[in-house]
Amino acid sequence: MEQSTYHELAKIIPQERIRTEEPMSRHTTFKVGGPAEVLVMPKTFDEVKKTVNLCRTRNISYYIVGNGSNLLVSDQGYRGIVIQIGKEFGDIRVEGDVVTAQAGVLLSVAANKAMEEGLTGLEFASGIPGTLGGACVMNAGAYGGEMKDVLTEFTVLTQEGDIVRIPSQQMELGYRTSVAARKGYIVLEARMQLQKGDRQEIRAKMEELKEKRVSKQPLEYPSAGSAFKRPEGYFAGKLIQDAGLRGFTVGGAQVSEKHCGFVINRGDATARDVADLMSRVSEIVEEKFGVRLEPEVRRLGEF
Repeated sequence: MEQSTYHELAKIIPQERIRTEEPMSRHTTFKVGGPAEVLVMPKTFDEVKKTVNLCRTRNISYYIVGNGSNLLVSDQGYRGIVIQIGKEFGDIRVEGDVVTAQAGVLLSVAANKAMEEGLTGLEFASGIPGTLGGACVMNAGAYGGEMKDVLTEFTVLTQEGDIVRIPSQQMELGYRTSVAARKGYIVLEARMQLQKGDRQEIRAKMEELKEKRVSKQPLEYPSAGSAFKRPEGYFAGKLIQDAGLRGFTVGGAQVSEKHCGFVINRGDATARDVADLMSRVSEIVEEKFGVRLEPEVRRLGEF
């Protein structure tokens, strides 16, 4: 990256929140991935807007990440600016039964905050490892709940560079998609409408869901959660299991023996191992059952 660009960037974001050649393995739940040329950690709406504007005016590639819980970064890394809307972007406030949070807030943090305030409706999200921003873009869900059940308003940065508020009914939240995903909006903040509830009951529900997760999911290994989208009329994990792929391995990547819908990093996997394993699983399932599995995990960089 040109020195002049770096200097311009340092005028927008303090240098302690800018990292160069930063290993993305530190910023994804798969724990794999090469270096980002530059990684920045904005704290305000304005910092995000100005950083994106700089990238656009100088024709620099950029990519938005949250907790990196649904992301596979190539071993070669990414040449451009990774804008991490994470813990620096984590303001959360509660007014009555409405929770408003910045996009970098972890869903687990938001769910715990709601529980402390005696608010119910967000229990389903307590174990989802992503940030609110990513959850809004992809309409994240688990255990019968999804984000569209609670979201009422988004604050986004549009492709035109405007910061606007959009009611959730205009966001067309569907299975792992939204207007934000299709139009490339960057979610900055979201508002959630919850209901008054009993704190002990809310905590008990969250504990129950946690036990389900621990017993059924390979949480002891790095992964990106469900590796494939749910095909119409099927379950990805069941198809993979029925194809005889439980424990199927490529390099350090493996189809989890505990839950076949998960691809795990056994400890020394490369991004290439993960990508190759997912491709092979898709091919075998299609050969056996005529169903094409689509990756739920996003990819960044050259594969």
